Amino acid sequence: MIITNEMIFDTLNMFAFLAVELTILFLLISYLVGVLQEYIPPSKIQSILSSKNGKGYIIAGLLGAITPFCSCSTIPFLKGLLRAKAGFGTMMVFLFASPLLNPIIIGLFAVTFGLKVTAFYFVIAMGVSVVAGYLLEKFGFEKYIKPEAYIAPETKGCAASCGKNGTKISKWTRIWYSTWADFKKVLPYLIGGIALGSMIYGFMPTELVASIASEGNPLAIPIAAVIGIPLYIRAEAVIPLSAALAAKGMGLGAVMALIIGSAGASLTEVVLLKSIFKNQMIIAFLAVILSMAVGAGFLYQFIF
Repeated sequence: MIITNEMIFDTLNMFAFLAVELTILFLLISYLVGVLQEYIPPSKIQSILSSKNGKGYIIAGLLGAITPFCSCSTIPFLKGLLRAKAGFGTMMVFLFASPLLNPIIIGLFAVTFGLKVTAFYFVIAMGVSVVAGYLLEKFGFEKYIKPEAYIAPETKGCAASCGKNGTKISKWTRIWYSTWADFKKVLPYLIGGIALGSMIYGFMPTELVASIASEGNPLAIPIAAVIGIPLYIRAEAVIPLSAALAAKGMGLGAVMALIIGSAGASLTEVVLLKSIFKNQMIIAFLAVILSMAVGAGFLYQFIF
């Protein structure tokens, strides 16, 4: 492959864009979660998102569907649920469902592929998210959460309650200190994940993806699912890109797999999850997304 100036520009442009966007999103969402924790006691979150209550799984899926988060911006919200001691299974439902079912993806899906395909996508994504969250809890995967993930970062010394001049600070400033401390802990993971995703985005031509996952290739759907994960693509871009790939010859089953793989997970998200989960949990997370993507691709091909 010949590396062109355009590829280098696309890579650097994507890195800069994602670095700014994800930094702002992480800080805003982390701060919002901190504010919510001030007004919503952990016991209330526990009762609403309890794994012992069957409704908790559905509520978690619907919460994911109405939050406009991408795979990476889901992480600070997940941390808030962890610290509130919400049910493990319901937290996992939210983690799976939020980036896949956010309102932007559903709206673009309906416009691009029609209501029938959108309904199919919604049912698959919601159904697999709920079942996967339930099974992961039943099989005891909660033990693969790192102990420190449950602990909110503490600001050192007087900074926790006092300003530079020793005066008592407001709760809003205290929440910001906690948010900033949390951000500094994940910053190395964030930068590393963005760098990897940007390089893959910049140097992997769409023509190659379309040719590898063409309708004539019997392995097109699993290949598309695997390709989707390292391609960190925003919700606003994944649907138009998928439509362009379909026009270049990619089968629609493979397109479905690519959308679920790229929207449901990304290298950046996986790197960020390293600050929360042990390797066994990350492998399980990727297995769920890949299984959902491949299964949905073959089922779509069979039905439509």
